[in-house]
Amino acid sequence: MGQRSGVTGAADREPLVLGIDGGNSKVDIALADARGRLLGAIRGLTVSHQAVELDVGMARLGELARQLIRDIAGAASRPGLVVATLAGADYPEDMRLLERAITRLELGREVVVLNDTFGALRAGASAGWGVGLVCGQGINAAAIAPNGRQARFPGIGDVSGDWGGGGGIAMAALQAAVRGADGRGPHTSLEQAVPHFFGVKTPAALTRAFYFGRIPEARISSLAPIVFEQAAAGDEVARGIIDRLADELAAMANALIRRLHLTRREVEVVLAGGVFWTRHEPFYERLYQQVWGAAPRARFVHLDWPPVTGAVLLALDEIARRGARPPVSADEAESLRQALRDWDRIAR
Repeated sequence: MGQRSGVTGAADREPLVLGIDGGNSKVDIALADARGRLLGAIRGLTVSHQAVELDVGMARLGELARQLIRDIAGAASRPGLVVATLAGADYPEDMRLLERAITRLELGREVVVLNDTFGALRAGASAGWGVGLVCGQGINAAAIAPNGRQARFPGIGDVSGDWGGGGGIAMAALQAAVRGADGRGPHTSLEQAVPHFFGVKTPAALTRAFYFGRIPEARISSLAPIVFEQAAAGDEVARGIIDRLADELAAMANALIRRLHLTRREVEVVLAGGVFWTRHEPFYERLYQQVWGAAPRARFVHLDWPPVTGAVLLALDEIARRGARPPVSADEAESLRQALRDWDRIAR
C-alpha cells in the first residue's frame, strides 16, 4: 500500500485531473480539481514496465490510484483527464503500449502518456518552456521552445550514447575501486569507501559478493552519494567521475538549447532527480559555467517539489487548450507546487 496524504479533505463537483509521475524506483500520483487545487496525493513502489513486468506495474498503479480517488472523491468518481509522465516512455511504441495499459485501468475518461522529462520540465519552468535535465538512477533531458517545438534524447542507456545518473557514477566508482586496488588504475580513497559502504573489507571481496549474488547489483546505484563525499574530501578519481557527470549534463542541455535556437533566450534549465539533491558546489559550478557558455542568460531551477507537479500542470494546460478553463496562472502553479512540496516532505 502506498503513502497517501489528503489536502482539502474532499472533492467538490468540479472536474478532476489525475497526474502520475513514474520513475524507476517510485511512483507519485496526485489528484486535483480543474482550478488546480490539490486534493490529495499518494506514493508507491515503481510501476515502470522496465523495472517490473508491465502487468505488475499496472496492477500497482491501479490499486494506488483507485485508493486515492476513492478516499478523496468517492469510488464512483472518475477524473476527466489522466496525464502520466513516465520513465521508459521513450518511443511512440512505448507510449502507445502504456496508454493502452493505463486506459484499461479505467482511472479516467482520457489518458495521455509522456516521457518523464517533460513532467520535470513543466514542474519547474515558470513559463512552461525551457530545458529539463533529469538525473536520477539514469540520465535524460528534454526541451520545449516558446513556440512549442520539442526536442529530447532517446535516453535508453549505452546504445543511445548515454552515461551518467546515480547508476553511472556508482558503477564508475566501483570500477575505480577495483582497478585502484589491483594496480590497473590510480590509487583512490574509493578503494576503502566503496567496499565499506557495502559492509565488506576489500574491492576484491565486493566483486566476489556481487558475482555470487550475496549483494544484489540493484544496490550499486545507492553508492552515488559516497562518490560525491569522496570528491568533496579531495579524492582526484572521485572528482573526475563527478566532473564527467557535470560535463555529460551540460552537453545534453547545450545540444537541446542549440537545436531549439534558445542560446540568446533567458532559458530556464530545470534540474530534477535524486542526484541533484547533492550540495557539492564544484559539481554545480562546472555544470553552470558550461551551460552559460552556450546560453549566457540561462537560469537554473532546482526542483525541490515532486515532478508529479508537472503531470498535473500538463493536464490543466490541456484542459485550457480545449477552452474548458483559463490558462494556468503563476499563482495557481505556485500554489500547486507548494502543496505538493508540503506533501512530499511528509511522504518521504
